[in-house]
Parts: sequence; structure tokens; C-alpha cells
Amino acid sequence: MDINKMTVLATASGVILLAVLWGLKKKNWDFGIRTIIALVFGGILGSIFKGHVEYIAMVGSIHVRLISALVIPLLFFSIISSIASLNSVKILRSIGGKSVFWLLLNTFTASVITMILSIVTGVGKGMEVTLTEDYVAKEVPSIIDTVKNMFPSNIFSHAVNNEIVPVIFFSVMIGIALVTLGTREEEAAKPFKTFIDSGAKVVFEAIGFIIELTPYAVMALIANAVSNSSMQKLIPLLLVLTVAYAACVIQAFLVEGTFLAVFAKLNPLRFFRGIWPAQTVAFTSQSSVGTIPVTVRQLMKLGVSEKIASFVAAFGANVGMPGCAGVWPTILAVFAIHALDIPYSFLQYLFLIVLTVIVSVGTVGVPGTATITATAVFAAAGLPIEIIVILTPISSIVDMARTTTNVTGAAAAAVLVAKSEGELDLALYNGEQDESVTKSAKMEAE
Repeated sequence: MDINKMTVLATASGVILLAVLWGLKKKNWDFGIRTIIALVFGGILGSIFKGHVEYIAMVGSIHVRLISALVIPLLFFSIISSIASLNSVKILRSIGGKSVFWLLLNTFTASVITMILSIVTGVGKGMEVTLTEDYVAKEVPSIIDTVKNMFPSNIFSHAVNNEIVPVIFFSVMIGIALVTLGTREEEAAKPFKTFIDSGAKVVFEAIGFIIELTPYAVMALIANAVSNSSMQKLIPLLLVLTVAYAACVIQAFLVEGTFLAVFAKLNPLRFFRGIWPAQTVAFTSQSSVGTIPVTVRQLMKLGVSEKIASFVAAFGANVGMPGCAGVWPTILAVFAIHALDIPYSFLQYLFLIVLTVIVSVGTVGVPGTATITATAVFAAAGLPIEIIVILTPISSIVDMARTTTNVTGAAAAAVLVAKSEGELDLALYNGEQDESVTKSAKMEAE
């Protein structure tokens, strides 16, 4: 078997860098700092050894698989446990309604911001676009199929296929049944509730182990992303890439931060500091669903109750999606309008924004969310769907920002819902609890 020398050198270099990261952990370096260093290491490795980092990339792939393996158990145990702890279906309706409001508002603001930036910068203007004849668009599910597929039929089949929404509905159904039974026959419901609560704790413990491996996975995933990028393909689309990232940054940080400061009277910097590990996993794994365990864990560290964190984080990974349903379809639509010189009125632009909000609910649970939402918007707006394939070279790079925006929006929604429901530990959110523990430890030492 022929061994590529560059691959061997890349692998050896990667192992050394992984060892350095491990050494920093042994010296108790901060998790966030180690993650940033890992990002830099990955960028350097991918740039130097283009096309030869497949063995190091495997480290990131394994990490993503491990996190993904815990998603279904996490949803099952944590959602049922969360609903059971509510002790009231009325409270569940309140939480669900508020969650939908904030998640859809995220999509709306993301779409508006992206449209303004795209029109002002002239995304797509002057581009020579040739529509491909052999491009086959992804099939957009009908409304009837979409609604039917949201409900469970075979829970084991849904779990195997990682179909999140039916699992959520199944878990909600069992949770409501448990609450109903508990109010009528407490002793009959108690053993099952104990099992569910214990299962949730075990899953969270396993998640803690895997999250500690995040810096190593970040280095591997970034190295792979940089290694497989071709600048020749990206140069003509750099404006689209720049605008997409700008829109994601504005939505994820400025908009979400403003929501927290204005409507919840909370310090947004505390939020971003706490949610940083989840943003990092989202950016590198490009999976909103795969990031759910990390998002829930970080929300709980911020003082959000487990029931709110579990419910809204899971719900937000499938509904709303400001990055995939707000930013991406909007920028593609404006690109198509400008590139093909399609006359578009103000009302038609407004209709595009409305479509993105509707589609963010209509394509829930469908694989390839960003592409399918864009396809649905294009089909509904009468735009040429073939345009979508032209921006494929940058889609995976933008997906890092899109996923981070999705996860940040869901996390912010969880904090906003928790604050309104009185389910946010303000002392823990503001770091006062940590400070008191530190002071107490110092006093004991003295």
C-alpha cells in the first residue's frame, strides 16, 4: 500500500498539536481559550496540508457522532422529565406559546437584516449566471406530508433515522400522560418518573465527558474545512459570503443581545460568555440538532431551569432557525433577483420575508434544512430554483455561521422564556453564586 508522505506528515503534526491541547488542559487553561487555540491550530494545519488531513479529521467526526448518539436519549428523558416537573398542562401551553413567538421573531429579524444588507451591497449584481439544465432541485414536501411527518408512527424507526420532531412529539405525549396520571394516581406514576429523572441525569453526565473533548474536535473539524476549501471557486462569491456572515453576526450577537437587554433586562455579555461552548460546537459541527446537548448544559449553567432549557433548545433546533430559514434563503433570493435582473417591487420583497417565516415552520425536521428552506422559498416566490446550486461552493462555509446563529437564537429564546416564567436563577446568571462560593472557599482556607 502506497503511503502519501504529506498525509503522514499532516497526521504527525496533528497529533503533536492535539498533544499540546491536552497539555494545556493538564495545566488548567480555560476551556474557551483552549477552544480558540484549537481553532487557530486547525486553520494552520488545514492551510499547510490541503487535502491531506483525513486522519486528523476523523477525530472531529468521531466527536460529532458521539454527541449525535446522545441527542435522542437526551430529548426523550429530558423532555419527559421537564414536562413532568411542570405538574400542569396549562404551564406547558404557556411555555410553548412563548417559545414559538421568540423563535419565529428571530427568523423574521434575520430575514429583514439580510435583505437590507443584500440590497444595499448589491449582492449578485453584475454576475453572469448560466442556469444548469441538468440540475434537479430537492423535492419540497407538501403541507400535508409535512404535518403528517411531524407526528410519530414508529418511535424506534424515528430514533434510528434521527428524526427529531416525531421524537419530540412522542416525548411530549408521554410527558403529558405522566402529569395527568400523577395528578390522579401519584403512586402509580412515581416509579416511571423516578426512572425518567435518573435517566436524564445519566445522559447529562455522559454529555459532560464528551464536551470536555470539544477543543480537540474543533481543531480537527476546522482543519478539514480549510483543507477542502478552494479559493478559486470562492472568489466570485466573496461578497455573498461576507454579507451572509455579517447578517449572521448581527442577528446572533446584536439582535439577540438587544432582546435580552430590552425585554429581559439581562446583561447580554453574561449570556454570550455562558453560551460560547455551544456556539463553538455549532460552528464546527454545523449541526443544530447535534449541538442540543451542549446548548442545554450551558443554559443550565446560566441559571435556566432544566425543563425550559431542554424544551426550548430542542424546539429551537427545528423551528425558527434564523440562520438556515432567515439568512440563507433571503440572500439567495436577492442574489437571483439582482443577477437575473428580475423586476421586484417593495411588496414582493416583503412577501419574501413572510415566506421565510412560514417556511421556517413548514420544513421542520427535513434533512438539509438550509437547502430545502431556500428551495421552498424560491418555489413559492416563483424564482428559478437552479440558482441555489450556483452558491453551493460557499454553502458549507456559510453553514458554520448559519448553525451558530440557529443555536444562539434558540438559547436566547430559552433565556427569555425562562425569565418571563420565573425559571431563571438570576444569581447564577449574573455570576453572584459563583463569586459567593469562591469567597466562602477563600475564608475556609484562611
